[in-house]
Amino acid sequence: MKPVVITYCKPCGYLKRAQSTATALNDKFGVEAELVPGKGGIFQIAVDGEIVAKRTSGGFPKDEEVLQAVQRALA
Repeated sequence: MKPVVITYCKPCGYLKRAQSTATALNDKFGVEAELVPGKGGIFQIAVDGEIVAKRTSGGFPKDEEVLQAVQRALA
């Protein structure tokens, strides 16, 4: 199984969102995502080192978008 890493901005308070995303990935694919604290407004999901979804100026990626992106990357 390819590693899935969620990097989130700890000072921004994105931990709960990261945990929610990790739970959704576990429920859908049985994937245990690693949560990595960061800073500077970061929120991104990487599969095997490749960023597949991230927060942009438009906001956070929707859970369904994250699930689809991870599913493609895991295939």
